[in-house]
Amino acid sequence: MTDRTILEQEISVEQRHLDRVYARLAELRRSAAQAEQDGYRMARVGTFGALVERDAMVFHAARRRHVLDAEHEGLVFGRLDLRDRQVLHVGRLGVRGENAETLVVDWRAPAAAAFYQATPAQPLGVVRRRTISSSSERVTRIEDDLLDPAAAPADMAVVGDGALLATLSRATGRGMRDIIATIQREQDEAIRSPASGVTIVSGGPGTGKTAVALHRAAYLLYSDRSRYAGGGILVVGPSAVFVQYIASVLPSLGEETATLHSLGSLFPGMSATRTDPPRVAAVKGSLRMRQVLERAVRDAAPGGPEELRLLYRGGLLRLDLRELDAIRERALSRGARRNEARRAGFDGVFAALWGQARRVGVRGLPDQRAFESEIAERTEFREFLKAWWPRLHPRHVLGWLARPDRLRRYAGGILSRAEIDLLVEAYRTLDDEGLTIADIALIDELDALLGQPMRPKRTNRDPFQLAGGVRELSTQADRQRVARDAARQRPEDYREYAHVVVDEAQDVSPMQWRMIGRRGRLASWTVVGDPAQTAWTGAESELTRARDQALGRRRRQQFELTTNYRNSAEIFAVAAAEIRRLYPDLALPRAVRSTGVEPVALTVAPAELERATVAAVTALLGEVEGTVGVVTPVPRRDEVAGWLAGLVAPRLQVVTSLQAKGMEYDGVVLVAPGEIRADPGSGVRTLYVALSRATQRLTTIDPTD
Repeated sequence: MTDRTILEQEISVEQRHLDRVYARLAELRRSAAQAEQDGYRMARVGTFGALVERDAMVFHAARRRHVLDAEHEGLVFGRLDLRDRQVLHVGRLGVRGENAETLVVDWRAPAAAAFYQATPAQPLGVVRRRTISSSSERVTRIEDDLLDPAAAPADMAVVGDGALLATLSRATGRGMRDIIATIQREQDEAIRSPASGVTIVSGGPGTGKTAVALHRAAYLLYSDRSRYAGGGILVVGPSAVFVQYIASVLPSLGEETATLHSLGSLFPGMSATRTDPPRVAAVKGSLRMRQVLERAVRDAAPGGPEELRLLYRGGLLRLDLRELDAIRERALSRGARRNEARRAGFDGVFAALWGQARRVGVRGLPDQRAFESEIAERTEFREFLKAWWPRLHPRHVLGWLARPDRLRRYAGGILSRAEIDLLVEAYRTLDDEGLTIADIALIDELDALLGQPMRPKRTNRDPFQLAGGVRELSTQADRQRVARDAARQRPEDYREYAHVVVDEAQDVSPMQWRMIGRRGRLASWTVVGDPAQTAWTGAESELTRARDQALGRRRRQQFELTTNYRNSAEIFAVAAAEIRRLYPDLALPRAVRSTGVEPVALTVAPAELERATVAAVTALLGEVEGTVGVVTPVPRRDEVAGWLAGLVAPRLQVVTSLQAKGMEYDGVVLVAPGEIRADPGSGVRTLYVALSRATQRLTTIDPTD
């Protein structure tokens, strides 16, 4: 029998099983839809009990139907043939037959762990591991690993060259949907490590750090849903581009409940995508900025009144700037927060005026309470208080740094003159260009320093109350449903997550660690990164201190990923040569596959750069089936995107060298690598990252005179 015939027969075997799975899936979908309809019909009974049952049936049936619909594509991706002759199919969710027999094992279930962990040295009872590729409901490809040849029956067929390398050689597309089937043992150990404490995963480019982080989030939700779905899982990535890239991964893993944020969007209601030059980012990210901001929040608001003058019963009461500043300082003593100390500031003004009125001998002076009531009723006094001690938003105070005189006063003695000059120049464009990603952490720090202003307690509005005092007719079940929804609703600035995932952690600045830490005080953590890829150029001691403070004293588990699954050996050799400029003895991951295709390095005249870029991108779009990334120096991104505006291709993306962090493309065109390298701070490390984004093809184009 030929290899071709064996392959066709084995595909037919898997197709028959897949047909059975999808037939069962259709039955389950119809059953869920029917249960949903039956639930609505129960309302006709008219009893409170029936209404409660209706709500429960409709909710669970609708949720089940949504899951079944979401996991239709690529549902089954693996098979295990065990020593005891048992066969398990592994997929995106568990499916049982009519008689409760297992048709598909959920990839997160303990029974599926061997699919990822078994090796020829430790087969874990697995004789043959098969990876199944499909399109819609048709099996298109199978690849086998024979892990225990001695236990294999004589008639067991083995096809393909090995699942992992075959999967990696194909186009990845967007969203990494095939990554579940390619997790290897060292990755799986990190994914399934104990939930408590801090799991730290390090590894070079292409080792699957992001896949591990996201699979761990999905695994925790599966293993303890009540805890992690209730408290929530927060996933933090370096950029908005990166978050968009991973947004489709968790749903493909069977989960949609995690909250995704970039470092530029963690503060509610604000978002930034603009980056600072490395030297400026290092200053903004330094822990010393907290001292600068502490001075700012204690300062008088710009444009505020410099004195208070009131005529009272024939006498002039006056508080000058020195006295007003002293009142503000007393109100802010012992770490009081600006917005929360507002009442104390007002009380200080009343007390100073009362003392002055007694000293000057105002005629007919009432007692202190009556005096304060009379003063408080005067419009000009109320307007003074609002202008002298306004409610401040963090963005207001950050805006004060755009005034060079204030910035120099706040930062004097804390930052060096050179650092202050860098910030002065950076904040000149704050009003015109908006916030940078580094500013968001400063906004969050200011929010912590300012506190929340005191507001009257709101009474909960009755959702069934109509206009005119008329109350809508509702059932007990309706009221219970509203109460459940209200209990599940999280505040906009939620800070009680059960688990926090930080990807590309090597680029998180000390001030950003403080920002993330405020949202993870009650959480366990997963932290993934690669120190060799860091763009941080500030003090390492500050970074360690801020990270340790955020993670606390929780027990730490460390995992090292050593195999580069992403890059071909030819591509990674170019990236490795670059990073060894800085770290000659750095232990780098091992690229496990070779394509025989060497990267293309072009050198062109500056005037030819646009033409050469368009030609190279056009060629790559024809050579690879998957995504093509064009990576540029930060200042050139919009210019290069303009050159490629005529190439309408959904699988084409133009990103800066910083936005490329964590990204993966089948083909990459790297524009002006010499300009990226030339940055005196993190240029070589940033170029190392950019060179290691491609899985199949890499073209570099350098302009030179």
